[in-house]
Amino acid sequence: MSTQAVMSTYARTDIVFERGEGSWLIASDGQRFLDFNSGIAVNALGHAHPHLVKALQDQAGKFWHCSNLYRIDGQEKLADRLISFSFADTAFFCNSGAEALECAIKIGRRYHQAGGRPERYRIITAENAFHGRTLATIAAGGQARHLDGFAPVVEAFDRIPFGDLNEARAAITAETAAILVEPVQGEGGLAVASDGYLKGLRAMADEFGLLLIYDEVQCGMGRTGDLFAYEKSGVAPDIMSLAKALGGGFPVGACLATSAAAEHMVPGTHGSTFGGNPLAMAAANAVLDVMTEEGFWARVQQAASRLSHGLESLVETYASVFEGVRGRGLMLGLKCSVPNGDVVDMLINDNMLTVVAGDNVVRLLPPLTVSDDEIDLALSKLGSAAKALAD
Repeated sequence: MSTQAVMSTYARTDIVFERGEGSWLIASDGQRFLDFNSGIAVNALGHAHPHLVKALQDQAGKFWHCSNLYRIDGQEKLADRLISFSFADTAFFCNSGAEALECAIKIGRRYHQAGGRPERYRIITAENAFHGRTLATIAAGGQARHLDGFAPVVEAFDRIPFGDLNEARAAITAETAAILVEPVQGEGGLAVASDGYLKGLRAMADEFGLLLIYDEVQCGMGRTGDLFAYEKSGVAPDIMSLAKALGGGFPVGACLATSAAAEHMVPGTHGSTFGGNPLAMAAANAVLDVMTEEGFWARVQQAASRLSHGLESLVETYASVFEGVRGRGLMLGLKCSVPNGDVVDMLINDNMLTVVAGDNVVRLLPPLTVSDDEIDLALSKLGSAAKALAD
């Protein structure tokens, strides 16, 4: 096999994994790696979770694909469940986070234009945001490194500093349709939107007749210790995008909305060939089966507390390497004084997987099923890396 046959859009580490077990990935040479990357917050229940495996095996033996021209049982079941746990009244299923954001953007525009306000199409977004890799979503994120080489930039987004309500208000014009924000910025460096910030955005949206959109592609589905990241604030959006952990590793995304926001999304306005296929729905429903088991969230929150306290201790001990802890739940980051890539590389050499984020942060995204012993082992490996980098 040749690596040259695969388009070089990733700077890949030279490791090939052949199987996984819970919080571990096993390479083709037999080495075991503690996985605190989780496919970038995707493998929320770890690798080869028996309930997910059985659900996919059972569905695979029935049928894989059915056109959305017909009713799909699994979609209706999943939609009912997601709606019952959230603010939403309706759900659209797709294949990825970027597609879920594209759907949210389209709902935001159509809500106004079909409602007799065609001048409203612009969306306020935050600096350091990440919303996907399509032409529209890289424009929404607005990061120069993602936009480079893809001009002309899709024109419709107004970026403001994350967390600044005064700037948000100042950005609203007669053309503004919606506000789009991540309750916790993933790629941008694990910045957390305060409850007051989300409350302020909600009040602003209501005052000016705008839609409030949450991107919970990375921070949703349990990452922050609740099913949805917005739950802690109690501030509901009008539209929310999900993906990553929704399928526990199987590609699936969802766009949830209130009936008022989505009232003009009628047949022909949006669609997806593979979105909501029976395999994806089996996976996502199996994920919800596990996440809604009694005691699941208490265990996630206990694990998050253990990891967070351990990271705080590392910051105190190795102040020349780590500046602070960011994030919430099991979506945590270490702000580094040394290059974050150096920390990630040292951990790989010690058979532990992590991932960089913006603002020189190392992200720690273990499976939500991570054990205390695995957390302690990760903290030990982080301590060893910090000690070597401090010397």
